[in-house]
Amino acid sequence: MKSESEIRREILDAVRRLEELGLNHASSGNISHRFGARTLITPTGAHTANLTEARIVSIDDEGKASAEGGVPSSEWRMHTEILKAHPEAQAVVHTHADTCVALSCLRRPIPPFHYMVAYFGGDDIPCARYAPFGSDALAHEAVAALAERSACLLANHGMITFGPTLEHAVGATIRLETLARQYVIARQAGEPVLLSKDDMAVVIERYRRYGIGHMPRA
Repeated sequence: MKSESEIRREILDAVRRLEELGLNHASSGNISHRFGARTLITPTGAHTANLTEARIVSIDDEGKASAEGGVPSSEWRMHTEILKAHPEAQAVVHTHADTCVALSCLRRPIPPFHYMVAYFGGDDIPCARYAPFGSDALAHEAVAALAERSACLLANHGMITFGPTLEHAVGATIRLETLARQYVIARQAGEPVLLSKDDMAVVIERYRRYGIGHMPRA
């Protein structure tokens, strides 16, 4: 098991990497990591310029910070509910990556236009129904959309993904934004030919066999 200090450093590095890649801007997005019975999460208003390891907040399932803690991200409920629903998950990443945001504003899932959509557990990447940011309702909608997936879009908002490690969750975030961008480009060029359920079933099985991606519990 990683130490709390190691996890805090990983979160700090992940925040920096997502900003450098342009997947978050200013204080948008948030990251969490399970630590025993508690969750370590970025504080409200966090970004590379003002975030330190000490400012990362340790919270319980109800968002109560430890005695020395600050104010957790307004999306803390979404993170804790996803971790609760997926015991296999260790980290959650939420971003406002541009192309994911654009598709989320259309309230449109990403269909099986490319076989790598299967990386996230099925034959599409769903878009959770709209709810206000920071609300219990948004947490509920995100958990529902992630029932059989490891990532989803959040209507008129952004995206969220989870993984067995923070490195995996960050990698999945990059992969999801890449797929979203490729889908938009394909739609601009014409109407993408979608893979069939049988086609996607073959890919999903191959991913399972090779241990690629993170397949949510059935």
